[in-house]
Amino acid sequence: MKKEIKVGFLGNPNCGKTTLFNAFTGAKLKVANWPGVTVEKKEGEAKYKDWTIKLIDLPGIYSLSSYSIEEKVSRNCILNDEVDVIINVVDAAALERNLYLTLQLLELGKPVVMALNMMDIIEERGMEIDLHRMPEVLGNIPVVPVSARKRTGLDVLLHAVVHHYQEESEEYSLKYSQEIENEISKIKSKLVKFHEDIVNPRWHAIKLLEGDEEVKEKYADILKNDSIIDYEKKIINEKYNYIEDMIQEVLFNKESKSAFTDKVDEVLTHKIWGIPIFLGIMGIVFFLTFFIGDLLKGRVEILIGWFSDFINNYLISIGAANWLKSMIVDGIIAGVGGILTFLPNIFILFLALALLEDSGYMARVAYIMDGIMGKAGLSGKAFLPMVLGFGCSVPAVMATRSLENERDRKKTILLTPFMSCSAKLPIYILFANMFFKEHAMLVAFSLYVWGVVIAVILALIIGKVDKIKNSNTLLIELPEYKQPNVRTIGIYVWNKIEDYLTKAGTTIFIASIIMWFILNFNMNGMTEDVTSSFGAMLGKGFGVILAPAGLGMWQVAVALIAGLSAKEVVVSSFYVLFGIGSVSEAAGYSQLILDLNQIGFGAVNAYSLMIFSLLYTPCIATIATIKKESNSLRYTVGVVLLQLFVAWLISVIFYQTGRILF
Repeated sequence: MKKEIKVGFLGNPNCGKTTLFNAFTGAKLKVANWPGVTVEKKEGEAKYKDWTIKLIDLPGIYSLSSYSIEEKVSRNCILNDEVDVIINVVDAAALERNLYLTLQLLELGKPVVMALNMMDIIEERGMEIDLHRMPEVLGNIPVVPVSARKRTGLDVLLHAVVHHYQEESEEYSLKYSQEIENEISKIKSKLVKFHEDIVNPRWHAIKLLEGDEEVKEKYADILKNDSIIDYEKKIINEKYNYIEDMIQEVLFNKESKSAFTDKVDEVLTHKIWGIPIFLGIMGIVFFLTFFIGDLLKGRVEILIGWFSDFINNYLISIGAANWLKSMIVDGIIAGVGGILTFLPNIFILFLALALLEDSGYMARVAYIMDGIMGKAGLSGKAFLPMVLGFGCSVPAVMATRSLENERDRKKTILLTPFMSCSAKLPIYILFANMFFKEHAMLVAFSLYVWGVVIAVILALIIGKVDKIKNSNTLLIELPEYKQPNVRTIGIYVWNKIEDYLTKAGTTIFIASIIMWFILNFNMNGMTEDVTSSFGAMLGKGFGVILAPAGLGMWQVAVALIAGLSAKEVVVSSFYVLFGIGSVSEAAGYSQLILDLNQIGFGAVNAYSLMIFSLLYTPCIATIATIKKESNSLRYTVGVVLLQLFVAWLISVIFYQTGRILF
């Protein structure tokens, strides 16, 4: 008989749930979407004795009330018997807030095991949790102290899961006031009478008293003749009153003075200095991305240059056809190799962002941006997907599902691609280093700032047009500052680097071949005159439109068109377009600068190009995600056209102004 248990990890955001999940599964994760919704689903597997534990990392939520997509997914996953046992990950340093979800989970009637995480913070603060009394006040559920960061208590937690799954435990539910209990009893009787097969009628009765829309719709038949009083606020208050009493019993030596986190937040979230500090931190990130990244980049350039020469010599030695040698060396290696040289910079950027995220700082960014976003008709919560956009626009667009208001969600989807994703970084590095030299880091950083500024300005304009003010109050958790977990950081950075390498080996590989083809062929077949190629014809057509932005050269137009597949392709296209086979060598780099100068492409053109690359239509993958998230082709087309127009308009303004000033 196969011994298998399906376990769902559930807890508040930033409780250490994913770190704990990674501690069990490592990087061996199966990532997909929940059926019918674009919420990322992570699955893994662990072994305990002769048991196979199937693990599901459920979305981080604060309650099981069906307001957001994440709450619906987590609740439905449990109600539909997709999990046998729930591991409720609780941040021991924020016990009061976390226990509200715990009480809701216990009412579902599923076996619950509490993983009491971040106990090291409790110890550092001189506090103590009574681990004997706590299970008693929660209906004798297993309470296991763990440290996801230090990977302690993992075996004990799996033992508790197996043991609790096997034993016949009584369902636990908080006892409310007599008034509410009487109403629960009445509704339970009706539910059982008309729905004999109902599972856990008490939970359904409570949800009906809370006015839960999904449950009301499901059991509309028993509501036809009787109206149910809305007890939602009373139920919430009684839960929190119970939690307050529980804390008095189980938590000791609670600090009266401000914690380290509170003291740091007095500075980092200051209403005046918060934003300048955020910009300063991001400035340091880009200094490291350029300074350290460029030191490592030189090593990669030497390696790729050696590889290019080796392949070129080998093809000559075997008498390979000129077209084949040109396609491999001038097309594939020049294109893919040119992108791979930026791998060290990408690595440093993702490492820095991962450290900021895992330390607890990035949640503060939404808080300090709430005032500005509020004036733009959005809450600070909408800035979180935009921050994710610094990494990749695809998960950033998907992250907008955390916004409850559909209008805010679509507005944020529109703005998110204006953030500088990692795919745009190679464009900034290449052209900033070529034309701005010692000021390259500042130029690149300015583009990240412009992305945010232009997104906020556009939000303000849209807000004026739709005349709907933001009514959402920002409710966001500011987690404890903590030492970043090396394992979590490693998994995050590796997954991002793996995605980058995969893109280099697929999208950019194919794009490089296509680019080589359209530059070496015309209606009469293969040609050595690139100006008569398909690429030149295509570029000259679009160059007319881009000319006011200083991007009218046909080569630039072709590169930007190719960038629709992936923004990195803009860089690889320049290498292929100008026939820079030895791009990794100093000679190839100098040759590219010379070629660009000869066609009248200077510093002002370069900055205009970077601005256009920042703002214009995102990659195909992002467009597909926008279509899936919005479920509207019309909206998606509108987003694409608006972004193209904004990119063209801002680039024209910058170029025409730059020509006058410089």
